[in-house]
Amino acid sequence: MASDTDTANPDRGEPGWLSWLPGSRLGRLIIVLNLLGLAIIIVGALVLNELRRGLVIARIDSLTTQGELIATIIDQAATVGEPTPTMDPGYASQLLQLLSNPRTQRARLFDNTGKLIADSYWVADRVEWKVLPPAKAPGQQEGIDLGLRPAKLPPKAANAALSFEVGQALTGKHVAGMRRSDDGERVVSVSIPIQHVQAVLGVLTLEANDVDETIARQRAALFPFILLSIAVTFVSSLLLNTLIALPVRRLARAADRVRLSRARSISLPDLAKRDDELGDLTRALEAMTDAQSERMGAIERFAADVAHEIKNPLTSLRSAVETLDIVQDPAARERLLAILKQDVQRLDRLVTDISNASRLDAELSREDMRPFDLGRLIGEIVQIYEASAKPGEVGVVYQPPDAIDPAMVSGREGPLGQVFRNLIDNARSFSPAGGQVRIVLERVRGDAVVTVDDDGPGIPPDNLETVFERFYTSRPKGAAFGGNSGLGLSIARQIVGAQNGEVHAENRTDPTGRILGARFVVRLPEAKR
Repeated sequence: MASDTDTANPDRGEPGWLSWLPGSRLGRLIIVLNLLGLAIIIVGALVLNELRRGLVIARIDSLTTQGELIATIIDQAATVGEPTPTMDPGYASQLLQLLSNPRTQRARLFDNTGKLIADSYWVADRVEWKVLPPAKAPGQQEGIDLGLRPAKLPPKAANAALSFEVGQALTGKHVAGMRRSDDGERVVSVSIPIQHVQAVLGVLTLEANDVDETIARQRAALFPFILLSIAVTFVSSLLLNTLIALPVRRLARAADRVRLSRARSISLPDLAKRDDELGDLTRALEAMTDAQSERMGAIERFAADVAHEIKNPLTSLRSAVETLDIVQDPAARERLLAILKQDVQRLDRLVTDISNASRLDAELSREDMRPFDLGRLIGEIVQIYEASAKPGEVGVVYQPPDAIDPAMVSGREGPLGQVFRNLIDNARSFSPAGGQVRIVLERVRGDAVVTVDDDGPGIPPDNLETVFERFYTSRPKGAAFGGNSGLGLSIARQIVGAQNGEVHAENRTDPTGRILGARFVVRLPEAKR
């Protein structure tokens, strides 16, 4: 049997670190697992981006410091002429050869017209080299550059970028940044003007071409984050498959077993113990199929009871019909005809009540529950009995509540009216001629309590619950045969239970314990105001 489930509050016991996310428990878990791998990549990229920016800035600072030192020395040692100073190109080239480090950077010296007068690659006799591409097979066409190697810029474009930078420095500005060299590599470049007082004598340019190598190292450092993200995504996918996909498939298969009539209910205790939406769904499905199984059992029992109850009058009818052809005495034939009429009346009553009982579930499910005045409903029913009462019949008396406010209950007015009609009819059938059926409505601790009293013989103590069973009937002597099917009280309890209420039977007694009659008590919760 499935346990009770609170599907209205699926986030009970939610950990605080997940409570700020939208959605349900499983929804939040899915969001966290899917975002975790992406977060690793983002964090790694941001960290390495900052590292790359810091390395470039540090390289620019280093080149700027070196360039300012070299420019100051050239200014102090290679400047000649007064009052118009000029730079000695030969001596400046010698100083550049002494102070530059061509193994890690390239230094170039330009005069005040932008003409190149010295290059550290010249003085160091540096040899350009590069890794050759793989050899091609005979007849193989020239391959397409896929961008694996830096694209070589046209010399004019590379020279234009350098000339622009030198031109900026000739105005007296310090220029620093990144650009492409003529071989396509990214270089960090610093151009510093060589100034004597206010006169710009030339420009010193320092370049470092190890940027691509630094970026390659950074990309390589990103691979662990990528691998970790892939692993987290893979693990999260396995968790989602284990926590969601597989249980849902088990639920689908269990539902198929119920649909194919191989099982009466779903039973998955391990899933029902889960404290998430799938646990709620499992418990709800178990409760639903258990209720369905109980309803199917009730229908089967109801069908067996109906067959049994209909069989009795049919047997009596067949016996009377068979005897009618044999009996010749007119008085005896009249008695047989009276029995036939009684059996037909009984069958008609049974069929009518069985039809009402079979439609009851559908009617209760179609009609919505709404607040209404219970006192008004009972008053209208009692007025109908008073209007149709004949002299000598059992009367019906109604005592409304003392409170001014009406007794409002939430339910279905039509079916509840049938409950009180069934109780009144039952009480009248047991009351003696000229007696009374008394109805009292009270409000007790948030409930509307209706009591229906009669002056009949009462109910045997052992039968206080039996009277609510289907087709149970115990008529007093002299009652019309076939006038009751035994379904009225059973229908009344079913309707009251559907309205979240309860009904029970008891006996009224005097101080000595003598039974004064039967009492049926209906308790319904009042509607929230």
